[in-house]
Amino acid sequence: MRTVLRTGALRDLRTSASTSLHSNFRNLRGRTTCRLPAVSCYGFHSKSQDCSEALGTAAQLPEAEPVLSAPPRERITIADIKERRAKAGRLIAPTASYSDADMFKAPTVGKPKAKRWDHHLTKESTLREPCKLKQAAKHLKQPGLISLGGGLPCPEYFPISSLTLHIPRPPHFSEAATLADGEDVTIGKYDASSSPPPPPKQSSPEPPPPSRQQVQQQPEYDLSIALNYAQATGSAQMTRFVTEHTELVHGPIPYADWRVCLTVGSTSALEQTLRMLCDGGGVASRRDSLLTEEFSFSTALETAAPLGVGVVGVRMDEQGLLPGDMERILDCWEPGLRGGRRKPHVLYTVPSGQNPTGATQGEQRRREIYEVARRHDVFIVEDEPYYYLQMPDKGNGKGEGRGVATTGDVEEFLEGLIPSYLSMDVDGRVLRMDSFSKVVVPGSRLGWVTASEQIIERFIRHAEVANQGPSGFSQVILHKLLDERWGHEGYLRWLMNLRMEYAKRRDVMVEACDEFLPRELVTWNTPQAGMFHWLKVNHELHPHASTKSILEMEEEIFNSCISRGVLVARGSWFRAEQDRPPPGLYFRATFAAATPENMREAIRRLGEAIRESYQI
Repeated sequence: MRTVLRTGALRDLRTSASTSLHSNFRNLRGRTTCRLPAVSCYGFHSKSQDCSEALGTAAQLPEAEPVLSAPPRERITIADIKERRAKAGRLIAPTASYSDADMFKAPTVGKPKAKRWDHHLTKESTLREPCKLKQAAKHLKQPGLISLGGGLPCPEYFPISSLTLHIPRPPHFSEAATLADGEDVTIGKYDASSSPPPPPKQSSPEPPPPSRQQVQQQPEYDLSIALNYAQATGSAQMTRFVTEHTELVHGPIPYADWRVCLTVGSTSALEQTLRMLCDGGGVASRRDSLLTEEFSFSTALETAAPLGVGVVGVRMDEQGLLPGDMERILDCWEPGLRGGRRKPHVLYTVPSGQNPTGATQGEQRRREIYEVARRHDVFIVEDEPYYYLQMPDKGNGKGEGRGVATTGDVEEFLEGLIPSYLSMDVDGRVLRMDSFSKVVVPGSRLGWVTASEQIIERFIRHAEVANQGPSGFSQVILHKLLDERWGHEGYLRWLMNLRMEYAKRRDVMVEACDEFLPRELVTWNTPQAGMFHWLKVNHELHPHASTKSILEMEEEIFNSCISRGVLVARGSWFRAEQDRPPPGLYFRATFAAATPENMREAIRRLGEAIRESYQI
């Protein structure tokens, strides 16, 4: 049985200027808590205004005097978030508490709601109903209720009483610094529920409430919560962190009713999203197709194929997807020439450090693509695992006016990032996928999606029956690291450090290519983000160009690389339209993990394989 956070009070902030965040503190059994005042339930389900999401025990925000909302700012700051948390008090979110972004984000008074996307949803998605067990859990809020209806195991029987981590102290993030001067932190089973130290004895009968510092010393998340069943949206504790992080990086988002939902990584999130938006198979299906870059993430293509979703590749240049070619495809779409498939209404794109090409869309390019999407009513799936790995140009520390801060102020770092599709989305036609995989640890299998309320509600309905949300181990560990110990500033400094480390690796690979590859045959653009270096080999200069296909040349060079002890990815693996011949001869190399010495040696061996094939 699930218990939930009551969210309606803050949800109403976006629609009523007279409703605002409550701020004063209560002394309740020696503890400051934050409670949400009772309000009417706000309907989530796209079919009805029911209360299926507002169930049971809630995270608690304080009963308090209203705080007048300040005029909108260009960007929410870390100071704003700290002030908001201080006024809200300690988060109380017990086992399986429900939460959403509206509990934690800034007021959105005066902003419009997102457009409705009913015509984009598949029949499968529209048929999904709320989980009945969650609906039953709404009765848990009844005082004195004894529950025999749920299946939450007793944490007394969990065989893990604590976890201890050794973590870096910002800004000293290297392995050596962490080993020498890192911090040991422990996550206990009952940290969030155990009583804090008693306040000093006072002569007055009524002791003062605990200070904000005392409140923050008691953890808000522990193993008894994290290791039990949870909502499909993920924990309230991590939902708060990613909501605030989204505001810091992408705010102010142009529309009011945006939401987040934690995911089991972006691959799982993409599969759910495609099933929600694209109807590919069956006699009565819409026969949908997906627009993407002409070379696209191979796992995304492999996700779409068994769903019966067609894939249409859009030509690219050094900045990735070409808006003119996207518009040409949409303007000239003829179902009869496309196997009866209807005009695509979904775009999947990796805008920063695109996999496999390493291309990064500049701000103007993104705005042009977004306008094409608006003209043709295309929904955008923005997959951004490499967004924070935006790098300066090799050697001179200068990019295209963005992403160039190497040290210092985190605000400068945030201002330097290329604006996301989410940040320019005036319609609510973007679902953005974020992940901790490439920037913290891939084994966490933890990320989140951000989109309009309607889209996130449908996403949650799928998650409830697909995966029940991400691992509690991952959530509680990352919460301890990112929220409790580092905070937003520490995490952003980690990202700043990480992208410069990858920039150094990128530079090693580009220098090795300059030294070892035949420049008369091989060309490339220096990656401005991500982990990949895309190499184009001029197939027209091959001595057997008149008799060998591009795929045959590619296979010959690939096998020669393997025999020499180096693995690079074949460009043909990433073709969006596998039934068409590749437009050129390409290989993808990654600079993510190999040592500088091994990278240099691998590129030398690749150069030998190319020369052998071309007989030079």
